Amino acid sequence: MIENLNNLERTHSCGALRKENAGERVILMGWCGRRRDFGPLTFVDLRDRDGITQVVVNQENARAAHAKAKDVRGEYVLVVTGEVVLRDESARNPKLATGDVEVQATEVVILNDARTLPFQLDASDDSLASEDLRLKYRYLDLRRPQLQANLRLRHRLLLEINRYMDEQGFTQIETPNLIKSTPEGARDYIVPSRVQPGKFFALPQSPQIFKQICMIAGLDKYYQIARCFRDEDLRADRQPEFSQLDIEMSFATPDQIYRLVEGLFASIFHLIGVELQIPFPRFTFAEVMRRFGSDKPDLRIQGMELQDLSATLAETTFAPYASILSAGGQIKGMVVGGGASMSRKTLDELQEFAKRYGAGALAWIKLADELSSSLLKALGHDMVVDLAGVAGAQKGDAVLIVAGKPAVVAASLGALRNEVARREKLIAEGVFAPLWVTEFPMFEYHEEDDRYYSMHHPFTSPLDEDVTVLEHAVNGKPELFGDLRAKAYDAVINGVEVAGGSIRIHRRDVQALVFKALGMSEESARARFGFFLDALAYGTPPHGGIASGIERTLMVLVPTENIRDVMAFPKTASAQDLMIDAPGEITNEQLWELQLHTESHRIHEPFTESSTRLLFNKALESLTPVVKHPEVPKQVKFEIALEHLLEQLRDFCGIQKGPILIDLTGLRRSVHLSEEIKAIITIDRIHFHAGFENFSINELIEEYLEQSTGETLSP
Repeated sequence: MIENLNNLERTHSCGALRKENAGERVILMGWCGRRRDFGPLTFVDLRDRDGITQVVVNQENARAAHAKAKDVRGEYVLVVTGEVVLRDESARNPKLATGDVEVQATEVVILNDARTLPFQLDASDDSLASEDLRLKYRYLDLRRPQLQANLRLRHRLLLEINRYMDEQGFTQIETPNLIKSTPEGARDYIVPSRVQPGKFFALPQSPQIFKQICMIAGLDKYYQIARCFRDEDLRADRQPEFSQLDIEMSFATPDQIYRLVEGLFASIFHLIGVELQIPFPRFTFAEVMRRFGSDKPDLRIQGMELQDLSATLAETTFAPYASILSAGGQIKGMVVGGGASMSRKTLDELQEFAKRYGAGALAWIKLADELSSSLLKALGHDMVVDLAGVAGAQKGDAVLIVAGKPAVVAASLGALRNEVARREKLIAEGVFAPLWVTEFPMFEYHEEDDRYYSMHHPFTSPLDEDVTVLEHAVNGKPELFGDLRAKAYDAVINGVEVAGGSIRIHRRDVQALVFKALGMSEESARARFGFFLDALAYGTPPHGGIASGIERTLMVLVPTENIRDVMAFPKTASAQDLMIDAPGEITNEQLWELQLHTESHRIHEPFTESSTRLLFNKALESLTPVVKHPEVPKQVKFEIALEHLLEQLRDFCGIQKGPILIDLTGLRRSVHLSEEIKAIITIDRIHFHAGFENFSINELIEEYLEQSTGETLSP
């Protein structure tokens, strides 16, 4: 049934034929997307990456081909030879690019069959199989036209990036993937070195230091499409490994970076037929947080800006609000146009949504024909009216209010702004709204360990006018750390951060101040970044750069909210590859070669005489009968019984079997097995169970051997 391709070559793809091809003899190759049987006529939808062509096999004109077509099932791989003919006017399909024609087959070759699929490839978006199932069979999922279109768009995106960067005079330079671990930001993926036992490489979270080294080396304009690795908690727009466009320029100013990136994105958006407006509007970090509660605001959403209500409530006696304000918190609101029609159920759902971001509660005011509010009882009618007025609400609107620490208020209302706009369909489709966010904070404070961390990375330069403030902050005025601004910037489109970067520190004295601000001693900084600090001493030019996530950019272009839709072989949310079952275990030989071992002690009851005897008795129950066979030598019986007991013991304790060692002592193997059993029990008792009763392990082993083999232990 299955035939060979031989020397057949396709003449067209399955998406290429048009009415102009009518009368041509063609050879098509692809998969059977669907077969429809109408007795003497069999229709096959033949699919490849370019599209679908309808094939009709007529029993009257092609009896052998028709017989084969009867056997065809979904996803069979076929070669079809035939003539292109125009469909009848009533049978044309405007939904297909090839819908004006069909191929009347004269020959069908079945190149391969296929099992019944675990899910349907032509299911609608709202009835797709579970993502885990599709990832397990990713090679089938990738046959879906939308995913193939996404990957081809990715290909065109990378081509356009390379063309544009070459046009701008940049040199593509590859940097290493096996580097030194410098613990900053997310956790590193670690790679043990076999050649240097006990030492480890890390996979790069980004090529940050290397691209700066390229500037010190005088390469001036660097870029690459870099593969990056971050061991962090995943979400819909994160993967443990991803690609980014990495750019660095010598003697760069922020304005130069902005113009370069704006031109790049304008060029990229031509791929989807969009004229992106440049230059992008610019907002400082402080402004977007004040107005939108987010450092990546979606400017497609009109209005719904945050309004500060703290001053209006400064004299309130409502205890929750008074307590928040006295502790330095904020009370802010956001007007939802036409929101007075929102149901109580919707408001309750929004409250639960806000709580995910730390909000204690979501208060609301609705200006319908009658005023209603969750705050009427606590604040009174007049104050509620005042709050609605300060927020800028009109009749028919609603005001959503959150109180708390500034970061919580911003995060909650910023997320609510997006959620309400999504629910109420306030986001215009086919619109792309870019912006720059500039002057990010230099440091961010973490309450859990009462210290400041770099908001971006420790090589980001402060604003020139803030260098003196940095000196004061480091030298005894830590309260100033929160006021420091960085020459850092993000490009945002439709609420997605598509690029981010900064001007770097090129002065050793400023770099030393930043390390000191982060609590790094000179010794600690040198241990982590010694080679880089040395390089800074040899004439480092001012430089800066930016990185743009390839996957996040594609998410905007497609568009999709799931990063796995724009990657060929993504991981799950738990960082697993279900198709190849990775990560997986490695052999003990590999561990031994790397001089590594795994800690896999299984929690269990302490080894007492009774619990040990119980374990030995269970081993007796599962022992092979051969140990009592009269023709088996006594020593062989002992070895079989002890090997079985050792295996049971290892499993009980969760111990992986180690490498096999060659015995050079001349002692019987049964002696070594007995000693290993005693060692495991003794070490386990010492390491994991403080205080234990004394008993003779030797006596229990002897008893086990006599019961298992029926032999005495006398020589």
